[in-house]
Amino acid sequence: MVRVPVEERTVELPEGVEASYEGGVLTVKGPLGELKKNLSHTGVEIRVSQGKVVVRREWAGKRERSMIGTVAAHVKNMITGVTQGFTYKLKMVSSHFPITVKVSDGKVYIENFIGERKPRIAKIMGDVKVRVEGEDVIVQGINLEEVSQTAANIQQATKIRKKDPRVFLDGIYIYEKAKGLS
Repeated sequence: MVRVPVEERTVELPEGVEASYEGGVLTVKGPLGELKKNLSHTGVEIRVSQGKVVVRREWAGKRERSMIGTVAAHVKNMITGVTQGFTYKLKMVSSHFPITVKVSDGKVYIENFIGERKPRIAKIMGDVKVRVEGEDVIVQGINLEEVSQTAANIQQATKIRKKDPRVFLDGIYIYEKAKGLS
């Protein structure tokens, strides 16, 4: 196993974005809000100085180098979230029974799915906004993990079991992932 004396990744902070790292928690503040992420378990050194976030590790092996890349990617996603935000678009697809989607109390209620009487329920994670526009369900927020998990919850809630998936194509499917809030 080859160990590198110093492995380091630097992420530049754009104008209007501030970051701090205290007690294993990275905080990124920007025009759209603030994100916090606990990175104490990663085993890498994180420093914030002069408009940069530096992720480094001395004598890093293969796993430590991959962890450095992962932490740097998390930092980039946090910066994108507080500056632009994230939007996922889902499409309602139905052949016989029209699907009705309602949002309330931190949950998405999918009614009349393949003629079922009981609504299917998908949980909205964190501070994510979900709205329905015609046949589209739009999921928006500043935390990429919460936005993508909410979209996945909606798609998984409409998964059809014990039927041929080639015939029963009804459901709500992700069709677009974008940066920015519209």
